Amino acid sequence: MMLKQWIRMGTAAAVLALSWPAVGEEKVTLNFANADIEGVVKAVGQITGRNFLIDPRVKGTINLVSASPVPSSVAYDVLLSALRLQGFTAVEADGVTKIVPEAEAKLQGGALIGKGRARGDRVLTQVFVLKYETANLVLPMIRPLVTANNSVVASTTSNALVVTDYGDNLRRLEKIIAEIDQPGASVPYLIAVRYASVIDIAQTLNKLFADAAGGGAGGDRMQRVTIVPDLRTNSLIVRSDNAGYVERVRSLVQSLDRETSVAGNIHVVYLKNAEATRVAQTLRNVLGGDSGAATAPASTTAAFSSNAAGGGNANTTTPAASTAQSVVTTTSGGGMIQADSASNALIITAPEAVYNNLRAIIEKLDVRRAQVHVEALIVEVTADKAAEFGIQWQGLSGINSAGNNAIGGTNFGDRGTGANIIDVASNIGTVGTGLNVGVVRGKITLPGVGTVLNLGMLARVLEADSNANILSTPNLLTLDNEEAKIVIGQNVPFITGQYAQTGSTVTATPFQTIERKDVGLTLKIKPQISEGGSVRLQIFQEVSSIQDKTNSAGVITNKRSIESTVLVDDGQIIALGGLVQDSVTEGIDKVPLVGDIPVIGSLFKSETRKRSKTNLMVFLRPAIFRDAKAYAEMTDQRYRYVIGEQQKVVPGRHLILPEMEGPQLQMSPTPAKPAADAKAN
Repeated sequence: MMLKQWIRMGTAAAVLALSWPAVGEEKVTLNFANADIEGVVKAVGQITGRNFLIDPRVKGTINLVSASPVPSSVAYDVLLSALRLQGFTAVEADGVTKIVPEAEAKLQGGALIGKGRARGDRVLTQVFVLKYETANLVLPMIRPLVTANNSVVASTTSNALVVTDYGDNLRRLEKIIAEIDQPGASVPYLIAVRYASVIDIAQTLNKLFADAAGGGAGGDRMQRVTIVPDLRTNSLIVRSDNAGYVERVRSLVQSLDRETSVAGNIHVVYLKNAEATRVAQTLRNVLGGDSGAATAPASTTAAFSSNAAGGGNANTTTPAASTAQSVVTTTSGGGMIQADSASNALIITAPEAVYNNLRAIIEKLDVRRAQVHVEALIVEVTADKAAEFGIQWQGLSGINSAGNNAIGGTNFGDRGTGANIIDVASNIGTVGTGLNVGVVRGKITLPGVGTVLNLGMLARVLEADSNANILSTPNLLTLDNEEAKIVIGQNVPFITGQYAQTGSTVTATPFQTIERKDVGLTLKIKPQISEGGSVRLQIFQEVSSIQDKTNSAGVITNKRSIESTVLVDDGQIIALGGLVQDSVTEGIDKVPLVGDIPVIGSLFKSETRKRSKTNLMVFLRPAIFRDAKAYAEMTDQRYRYVIGEQQKVVPGRHLILPEMEGPQLQMSPTPAKPAADAKAN
């Protein structure tokens, strides 16, 4: 049975013939000549039962001809091939097949398929997980094989390639990637060393193959070589994809690994980070089993002999002449260790077996020590508020006919403060601060006093507010397990004793003893870094200031100190302690009975009120610097801050005065190194 349909759109003609065989899948005969794309898609949709959604940008005609009937399932694939020739493709999503321009297909959510399922001219997405190679290295090889309108992306976290392309091309890429993603041809080689130290040989070879060890030749894998010493077996582990490198390393090791004719070899080991005298003392303890011996003086050469026959540590010290360099000599088990502090080197005389063991210890001890930057934040906020109100009276009279005079009144406040009516009457210039209102009736002469103002009444009103906001941030940078101290303040003299010789015929010769003490801010710390990244800090923090210098007994100082041991995480802030104080004082001076009378009593009394609030807190923030980059960033930040502050205080231009430029720091604390030096380092 045959069914024919004619589709005519404009001048295009299309003929579609369908036939249903008696047994098996139905077949169709395709015959489209210059047919409109939309019409062909509708016809294929009727055959396959698919729902198509055509993008408005899909326009044009296609030619689709089949010489013999084809299964209806193939009609869809034939349509996709014809659309691809016109720059269009199909994207299947949610039961709908979208016909879109090829460039838009990767953005329309195409199907994600697994391994071995890619086929046809549909745009699909497949994830290729690499086992051996790195995705970033395979990406440049795969990108040219993907069509221009599709994409390939490398995922470094999962070491995979995400490719969106036509199914047939994905199947081809799958085979190519499988050939590329193969285990490396190189395997580790073990080269035994009999006489020399594997550490020394490894250092020498790594210097010779420095470019190859760093990847050389733009990161070419064939140019890489890795050399690692194995201390337990005294062997070298060598790995390289280039067999020539392996043979060259093997030949060099054989040339260097020669037995020497001297029974006790002398080796010089230059330390990079550790202190030679301390390492020498540690090695002496390891060889001699002595854990409590003290380090020899810095300017003395000492020899320690271990009595192996007695099974104990019978150490004898033989002083030698003082030398210009610091040398510590240790003799134990037939070996000798000297520490030269001038060059920070160890001189070891020992058999090869003993020396190799010592080198293994030295390599673990001679490591870069981490540093700790501690920033202390001392915040002090104080607020003082005082108020005073009082009225004082005074009545003075001259000498009468009987030779008598009279005086009376009320006076409040301490003498000498300018708040007492008697002080003001004697000297008007001593009147205290605030609003002072008085009644003066001329002057009067008092016996034994002289002429004073006849001040009959003095009223005082005063209110004072005082606020302070102080922030101090002392900073310290020190090595792990090394104590550091910073003092910022004044060195103030304190009188501890005095003596003066007096007499009618002898001139006085005063004598004083003085002790000087630091007054200001003191921070002393000793950090210890744990493996988890936290810092144990032994802290002594002190803030002191001078309160009064007029006291006859000596200088009065304020002191606030904290001494503690805390555990802080790297970069976190911890509150060490502080003071939160709020005090209110009130004072009333009044005339008995009269001062208690309502309203009128205010004329016969003086009131003062004062409130003081103090908030003092001390915080601490340690930061661990394990490499040069960490402290370089902090140093550069502080350096630029100081430069900015210097620029703010530069004197401006003046019409008469000459221009003066203040001192300026360099623009960068770490100037860029020349290219040759940078490469050498």
